[in-house]
Amino acid sequence: MKKLIPYLFLLFLLVSCKKDRVDASSTQAFQSSINDMASSLTTLQQIKFNEALYILKKFAVNGDDDITELKQLSKLLNGKNVEEILSLADQTAQKNGMDWTSTGPPSLGEMNIFGNVTASEVDKNDVEASSLNIDIVPVGSDSLGVKALKVVPRLVDQANKEIEFSDAGLETLMEVYSGGSKISTSKNIMSDNHFRGFYLNFSSIPQDKIFDNKIDIKVSIKTTKKTYQLTKTGISINPDALQKPKVVVSDSTALPTEVVPEVVQPVADPKNSVSKFLSNLNAQNLKAAYEGSQNPNWGSYESFSNTTSGFGAVKSLSVKSLSTNSTSATTSTVNASYDVTDKNGKTTSLQVVFGLKNVNGDWKIVSYQIQ
Repeated sequence: MKKLIPYLFLLFLLVSCKKDRVDASSTQAFQSSINDMASSLTTLQQIKFNEALYILKKFAVNGDDDITELKQLSKLLNGKNVEEILSLADQTAQKNGMDWTSTGPPSLGEMNIFGNVTASEVDKNDVEASSLNIDIVPVGSDSLGVKALKVVPRLVDQANKEIEFSDAGLETLMEVYSGGSKISTSKNIMSDNHFRGFYLNFSSIPQDKIFDNKIDIKVSIKTTKKTYQLTKTGISINPDALQKPKVVVSDSTALPTEVVPEVVQPVADPKNSVSKFLSNLNAQNLKAAYEGSQNPNWGSYESFSNTTSGFGAVKSLSVKSLSTNSTSATTSTVNASYDVTDKNGKTTSLQVVFGLKNVNGDWKIVSYQIQ
């Protein structure tokens, strides 16, 4: 019996040393404390705990990579126990409009915020699709008109048929642009192809951020091996439902102190910027054409100059007409009519509306819509 006492005492020490709260003193301590907390849970509870950690890592903190996200997450969770972490995940899911609760059944597949140590037999996030579709539906109409848009992405096969999958945890991102400037970003998790999508409430969009009452919506879905992206451009919105600028009530007895931001007036006609852009395309000087624009839909220079899907396919270009549609101190639209011949010798006539923005006195192309 005396021989057993040291072993029982050692076992007691091992059990008592297990942590029941997050230790963020280091990355190793963070992982060790998470593992200790998970070990006291049932198998089902462990799955939901891992899902909660994954949601908090992707939606409650900001970071450009996994290491930064983990560091931010450890600071957020420092000193919290399992119940507090689950509660915080519930709040985060509700805030982002996610169909997830800590008390619901497992729904995100195998989640591990520290990365998979061993390869799983089935990777639920390894979803194979041909492309991405986006349905945009106006919703919430009242006396002022449409109040919001419902943006629903769907992964489809080569026949444009929705594919079936379940129990995944695909990171889904919606970015909204207008006039080349990003207005908002929303994130969610797609667990299957019945994803409810995003709601874009016009009342959350500042009126002064909108160019020509139109927006571009870009959706990205990240699977294990590939990220699917699609952008819908030139989507009309209801200006009456946008967020109006706040009216500042000033003291009538005080001297006016209004500060008007200085706008550098453009020194050239916006048509000149479009003409220069088209001339560079005709001369196949793609670098100069790209640098004369700030259109987020064109992406990187590699994408812009792609010989299959980008302007790298242009062999020559002949301009028929250019006309300024509307111009203010900060924005302008230019209509262009031209014939473009590709590398295969095929000629196509195009009618294009260019949107431009005043950037420190220079007109930059920020949108491009083929009519």
